This record gives sequence, structure tokens and C-alpha cells, in this order.
Amino acid sequence: MTVSAMLTLLVQGFGKSLEIFTLTLLGSLPLGLVVYFARKSRFSPLRWLTKVYIAIMRGTPLMLQVMVVYYGPSLLLGMTLPRNWRFAAVIVAFVINYAAYFAEIYRGGIESISAGQYEAAQVLGYRRGQTFFRIILPQMVKRVLPSVTNEVITLVKDTSLASVIGTVEMFTRAKQIVASPNTPGMLALAAAVEQGSSHPLAQAIVREAQRRQLSIPLASGQRALAGSGIEAEVNGSRILICAASKA
Repeated sequence: MTVSAMLTLLVQGFGKSLEIFTLTLLGSLPLGLVVYFARKSRFSPLRWLTKVYIAIMRGTPLMLQVMVVYYGPSLLLGMTLPRNWRFAAVIVAFVINYAAYFAEIYRGGIESISAGQYEAAQVLGYRRGQTFFRIILPQMVKRVLPSVTNEVITLVKDTSLASVIGTVEMFTRAKQIVASPNTPGMLALAAAVEQGSSHPLAQAIVREAQRRQLSIPLASGQRALAGSGIEAEVNGSRILICAASKA
């Protein structure tokens, strides 16, 4: 096998790994917020089920979850699955797994915000939804970025687990190349490429998130004070409230 043919196969495998990585992030980041809301729901059966779901996702190997999602519908339910279910099963398993981790990260970030932020928002006249999306969420995003970065780096490496059900990603291509004569270094090359790309990719995502970090929209009669909070008019008096805490 020529060098150009080997590199072509590795590039194809890297493209599949990148596709798994991108679709997982796009699905799990917002789903994690939904899981958090369910985890904090006042409806106790939903809250209990969400806790069980998070415990199962965090307490079992991702490889096992991929196999259950892929083989479960046909073996347990007798369903006839489409031909492209192999790749879809990988995405579903990765998304529900990482959503559980992100939900707990979000919960830690939100619960670290002081109660004074909620009280200040109430004084300003914000409703519950406005308080969360305009006051709490922007601060939470900043606080959880380091933990999210760790999960993003782990996700880059976890894409190799897709090979357990035959999805042809980067390491699957590398193993196919190694099976050919005179190509013993391809696994090391594939590992170097994947590890070398994971950290810059994660850092690029974090930098973009910081650049686009959510700001707090201010209502009429309010203005932001750099480093101190919001100045607002309440009952004819101008007061300083909602002092911004720095993480």
C-alpha cells in the first residue's frame, strides 16, 4: 500500500471522527440544559427518572451504551432498523451520554451563583425565565468553561469507541492499514494525529465561546457599570444592584 493511499484512508477516517465529534456536541450541549431542567423539576417522578438516567449514563461504560443503542431495538423490541442505523446509533449513544455529564456540569455552575443574583433580578422586575437567561446563564457559561473543555477533549478521544459496532472512523482505518504489509507505524501515526488535534480543537471552541459570551440585556432605565453591576431606577431612586461576581 502506497503512502498516499494510507494517508487518504486516514483522512477519510479523521473526517468521520470529526463528524461524530461535531454532531455529538451539537446535540449534547443543549440537551444537557434540558436534562438539568428535568433534574430540578418540581414534578417528583420526572426528577427521579432524570436522576436515574444520569446515574446510568455516568456509571456505565460508553462502549456498552453504544452496543445497547445499536443492538437493543432489534434484539429486545424486534424492530427492523434502517441500513444507516449504525452511524445513527453512535450519535444517539454519544449524545445521551455526554448530555448527562453536561447536565451535572451546568448544575454545578448554576448552584455556585449566589442567591443575591436572584434577589437583585426580582427587584429589577425580571420574571423567572428572564432571570435565568439574562442573569444566571451568562455567568454559568463563564464558570463551566474549564469543565466543558475537559469533556470536549475527552470526546475527541472517545470517538474511537464507535469502532465497537463497525463504524469506520480514524482508528478503524488505521487498523485496516496495519493489516497490510510494511505498515506497522500507522496506529502510532493515527494516535498522534488524533491527540495532536484534540487540544487545539478544544481550545479553539473555548476561545470562540469566550468571544461570544452571553451578555445581560438591560431594560429601559438601566445601565451597566463596569466591574460593579447594574444601576437601575426603583421607585424613583437610582440604586446599584446585581453586583457581578468574577469567576
